[in-house]
Amino acid sequence: MRDSVGTGLDLPLDQVMVGDCIELMRRLPPASVHAIFADPPYNLQLKGSLRRPDDSLVDGVDDEWDRFDSLPAYDAFTRAWLAEARRVLRKDGTIWVIGSYHNVFRLGAALQDLGFWVLNDIIWRKANPMPNFRGRRFTNAHETLIWAARGAESRYRFNYAAMKSLNDDVQMRSDWFIPLCTGAERLRDEKGAKLHPTQKPEALLHRVILSCTSPGEVILDPFHGTGTTGAVARRLGRRFIGLERDPAYAAAAKARIAAIEPISESAALVTQGKREQPRLPFGTLVERGVIPAGTLLTDRARRWSATVAADGSIRCGRAQGSIHQVGAAVQEAPSCNGWAFWHVEQPGGRLRLLDEYRAEMLGRR
Repeated sequence: MRDSVGTGLDLPLDQVMVGDCIELMRRLPPASVHAIFADPPYNLQLKGSLRRPDDSLVDGVDDEWDRFDSLPAYDAFTRAWLAEARRVLRKDGTIWVIGSYHNVFRLGAALQDLGFWVLNDIIWRKANPMPNFRGRRFTNAHETLIWAARGAESRYRFNYAAMKSLNDDVQMRSDWFIPLCTGAERLRDEKGAKLHPTQKPEALLHRVILSCTSPGEVILDPFHGTGTTGAVARRLGRRFIGLERDPAYAAAAKARIAAIEPISESAALVTQGKREQPRLPFGTLVERGVIPAGTLLTDRARRWSATVAADGSIRCGRAQGSIHQVGAAVQEAPSCNGWAFWHVEQPGGRLRLLDEYRAEMLGRR
């Protein structure tokens, strides 16, 4: 299927592929996905280190996918899949990796060793954690998400304004209080048992995907499980690629995702603050003839007039410089947003704000 976001690459978009994640990632073109969410094995089954002296499990995961012969074997697997993940991640893309105290420190070291640039560690504080039945440790009530850019030079996406809006117009913090996956959201087998022991809540993936992607962009999940990433991506108008080695989990994920109704295109858009808005020099409007050299600019009250020069600067009396510099100079102010200060007089005497011209130009791109 052709990638819809302009990379020109053929990708298995909106599909759940069955097989080993490393082998499947090797089939993907380099620099082809915008974001990755990975919930890798916890490595809970290693005998002699993370089991109790009586060989009983420390935690409740006893699945084949979580078994490794040794810590070196687990580390080698971690570095192999992370290396492929970095290859397929776009230069300015980001990766999310989630883990518990059993494995998150090893994951973090591998990420840094491979050249990823850690941006945040997010604490997912569980509103309803499993109790510690033996009473020998603190109740394990959180997991850690590591958010990293592909490299230190990456100009990664962070939808700051959207996260602030999601949090009642308060900056989103790095500690997230979200319940475990329960109720109707939890997938179960024909006997009513949990289909997957570590199914993540959709609320967690909603926040992850919304924070670092735009509608139409591609998110890859190498450990797709029962399809939480794919389900939330579909609902939010993103594209996804899910990799899962267990055919039963993959089948459940496909059925789950097929039942999701995507939200409308307008609802999928994220709030953009000034930091996320694309930049457009005033000179671009001049050179394209939208506001030709020689145009007179004025403020709303028509106190000052400035002439536009061919190089995108403006002159008002002795003041010459950018629209921002001259706006500040005439007002004797420390700074000025020239886009919101200067106007162009229209036929009939109506004033049109420069920022309206900028928005119109950006809409044509």
